[in-house]
Amino acid sequence: MTLETEVPLAPLTTFRIGGPARALVRARTPDELQQAIEVARNLEIPHFLLGRGANILVGDGGYPGLVIRNEVQGIHFLDDGIRVRTGAGVEVFPDLIVATVARGLGGLHHFVGIPSTVGGALWQNLHFLSPAPRRERTVFIEEVLESAEILSEEGERRSVPVEYFQFGYDDSILHHRRDVVLSATFRLDPTPPEALRKTIRENLAWRDDRHPDLWLYPCAGSIFQKIEGIGAGRLIDQCGLKGRVQGNAAIFHKHANIVVNLGGASAREVRWLIDLARDTVLREMGYELHTEIGFIGEF
Repeated sequence: MTLETEVPLAPLTTFRIGGPARALVRARTPDELQQAIEVARNLEIPHFLLGRGANILVGDGGYPGLVIRNEVQGIHFLDDGIRVRTGAGVEVFPDLIVATVARGLGGLHHFVGIPSTVGGALWQNLHFLSPAPRRERTVFIEEVLESAEILSEEGERRSVPVEYFQFGYDDSILHHRRDVVLSATFRLDPTPPEALRKTIRENLAWRDDRHPDLWLYPCAGSIFQKIEGIGAGRLIDQCGLKGRVQGNAAIFHKHANIVVNLGGASAREVRWLIDLARDTVLREMGYELHTEIGFIGEF
């Protein structure tokens, strides 16, 4: 591994926002990822594990410690024909979904269009409110995960079953322990590829109607946690904030729980809109919104 310094983090996130990392290493194998984590822990270096950068906002001042970029690859289909083992840095879409659909294996195809690595998917229990095949059913990554290899908080490298992760909505054991996912094994369902592609088309159409195209509107997905039966986006919309602009950032005109980068936006501008939405909803609607994205570095 090569240590890079003063590396811009904006291009490594879906928001395309953020200052530089003081130092960065790219871990491309499980052994390299383990080594980088162990060195940072042993030397007590402030560090942050970065995958696809899809659910975070990096501060304009960057990150003052070590960023470990998880680029652990590898997609290996096991002999039973229904399980696949992948590196934690593999992108769920398109890489893993394309590979599994081509073999007629379903389960991961629901997450088409969502930017995430395998490690990030387990971190947040990746989910999608799928319109197909059963209307408005939330599908979670835990439904197809069988096991994972982790580097535990105690420094032990071991395999753990799906139950270990204690999955919840936008939550897993990884939020509460310093465990790091090295690889994961998924158990999938044999399904005709055309049936999988039909679901993919429906899910993509559903997303296109509600979510921004990351090429046009870089963002970090939903900003606030789900409020059961109400919806954070609906509350923000009812306060008349959909489409509100601050500098080069805006509350998305199709989905009020998403802030987008219109081009050259700063983290400061995004935070201003987040605070505006939270304060306005509390004042006018009586609901307290809680952010679900991570805030990394210096703001």
